[in-house]
Amino acid sequence: MPTDNSTPVSTHTMDADALQKLIYLLHATDDPLIQEQALITLGNSAAFSVNQDIIRNLGGLSVIGGMLSDCVPKVKEKALNALNNLSMNIKNQEEIQVYITQVCGNVESAPLNSDLQLAGLRLLTNMSVTSDYHPKMITSIPCLLHLLSEGTERTQIQVLKVLVNLSANPAMTRHLLRGQVPTLLLLLDNCTNRDILLRALVFAANLKKNVNNKDGTMDQYSESSIFFKLFGDSTAFAQKLASLLHHPDAEVKEQVVRILTQ
Repeated sequence: MPTDNSTPVSTHTMDADALQKLIYLLHATDDPLIQEQALITLGNSAAFSVNQDIIRNLGGLSVIGGMLSDCVPKVKEKALNALNNLSMNIKNQEEIQVYITQVCGNVESAPLNSDLQLAGLRLLTNMSVTSDYHPKMITSIPCLLHLLSEGTERTQIQVLKVLVNLSANPAMTRHLLRGQVPTLLLLLDNCTNRDILLRALVFAANLKKNVNNKDGTMDQYSESSIFFKLFGDSTAFAQKLASLLHHPDAEVKEQVVRILTQ
């Protein structure tokens, strides 16, 4: 679905000529208000798969990606929203992946819990669904874990979507286990927002599965690491899981059982 509510009329019916004019306008103007509106229109049109291909074939991805270097936060945010819709296409992902490092940088430098930060996290979520581009996100793991501790619930949910995707890849296990999240066990509580709790449990379950398969266990981990909190001194973790067996949500209990029986 479109990522912006200010949808121009009938963006799905725009033909290649109209889209080409928008891309040219975006490339030619320095006016941030015009850039923002062009990005909104391109982003909403990209919610329709036929337009995703047209925009790529017209060279629009590089023009939109170029906006990530803009100094105006709203322009960067709308560029990220447009790329997010465009990234629902595998061929587009192959071009968008060159911006992952820059997107990670935008997430890290953006104000905490801002729309800009969330837009970057949404794009990273789409780009991490497959493991193809996970190596480009390794250096951002400390930032993601920091946001998991410091962010609002809205930010935490979006961060966990990325972390769950990364944790499904055995090759990322040791990088994640080295990370530090002082509040990780605090999230595993019956009072935690259900969406956050469920994703945190899936994250832990994925890591445990990979640890059991001997991925990432050859490294040394500090006492503040995720590895130590979950698997090193597991008493507190085990107590959390025992309590969560009484959670009213069936999916939550399913993930707890998954962790306990692996």
